[in-house]
Amino acid sequence: MNWEKLLSLKRFGDTETRLRIEQDESRLGFEVDFDRIIFSDSFRSLQDKTQVVPLSKTDFVHTRLTHSLEVSVVARSLGRIIGGHILEKYPELAKKGYRPNDFGAITAAAALSHDIGNPPFGHSGEKSIGEFFKTGPGRVFESKLSDKQWQDLIDFEGNANGFKLLTESLNNINGGLRLSYATLGAFIKYPKESLPKKPTKNVADKKYGVFQADLEFFKELAQELGLKTTGQGKDVGYSRHPLAFLVEAADDICYTIIDFEDGINLGLISEDYALEYLINLVRDNINTKKYNSLNNTKDRISYLRALAIGNLIQEAARIFIANEDKILTGDFHQSLLDKCRYEAQITDIIKLSVEKVYQSHEVVEKEIAGYQVIADLLEVFINAVNNAFDNKASNYDRLILLMRPDKYNAIPESLYERLLSVCNMVANYSDGYAILLHKKIKGVDLS
Repeated sequence: MNWEKLLSLKRFGDTETRLRIEQDESRLGFEVDFDRIIFSDSFRSLQDKTQVVPLSKTDFVHTRLTHSLEVSVVARSLGRIIGGHILEKYPELAKKGYRPNDFGAITAAAALSHDIGNPPFGHSGEKSIGEFFKTGPGRVFESKLSDKQWQDLIDFEGNANGFKLLTESLNNINGGLRLSYATLGAFIKYPKESLPKKPTKNVADKKYGVFQADLEFFKELAQELGLKTTGQGKDVGYSRHPLAFLVEAADDICYTIIDFEDGINLGLISEDYALEYLINLVRDNINTKKYNSLNNTKDRISYLRALAIGNLIQEAARIFIANEDKILTGDFHQSLLDKCRYEAQITDIIKLSVEKVYQSHEVVEKEIAGYQVIADLLEVFINAVNNAFDNKASNYDRLILLMRPDKYNAIPESLYERLLSVCNMVANYSDGYAILLHKKIKGVDLS
């Protein structure tokens, strides 16, 4: 892989090459990506989607939107650090107009959208869609789909759904948001299809990042960026875009530290534990005098959080720079923070967060409710769409179809794409809207 191809400014439908040196510096193409994402409907829905605690009514807890904004800020810093190193190492890129901020703009945009495809109710939302098909009413469709189409559904993946939202042509709008290929490449953490499942221990094979419905554009994108092919035979897989490692690291940094902080603010993690664990991450560069001058626990935690994030940014950048050659050849197979000097401290924090936050009664109870909401919505909409396709729609089905957003009005010809379209629609709902629509369908809320 080489950096000039990896930094491609090309967008869906382009017939001419976009050269960096010809870009308008007041509105750089990579920065346009950020703007298009932040003004999209799918991004706005993140304001009411679960990050850690579903349906929390406190002002302490992060949503997917606030989490995504924070990950974007961290990714931008990482990108700029790496950009300076890359341009120093490859001066020909600077001659072609590339700047350190380009790397920051790409990673910031990719990170901003990294959770855009996640369903309501956190990771349980993904699982509930998958289980609707694997063990629920949707299992009747298995014999009518290919193995890979079926795997897309039973292992429904927010990352693949995000790629669909960013790139899918719908209602005469071609190419979705038409982001630059560089930003799309940095977005894709798992550049493979759903089968074979976990073919290697490479972190890029841990999950999948593209549905069968979007495979052709995915392959065009990978070819344009010069990603290294890893799939065997007819299986589609590639090495990661190098900047995807930075987006992943930014996400890892934020959920490790910020989810932990949410647990503290909710009273699920004691303040004594919190201070001890965070101090272990910043012991080498804490300003003891400044720390001791802070009068309350919230301020002390905020100070330690800022130091911890700064330390982890520098550590992730250090590991990337040390392994850049291996990353470019597709021979770096772990996340940047997997073997960092703070690995033990990160493991301790995540372990405590799992025990005290992710598995708390408040989280578990609301995730259980979310399972039923999503299953019921899928069943009602799938029945209505399939009945309409077969010209067997009842009056009830027709009413249900009127509840769909306009962009989902078209009914695809193939069963697989009809099922996937409904999953995509339900996944795009916010937590609150999914619950409201469920109540109306069940006749609980007639207001």
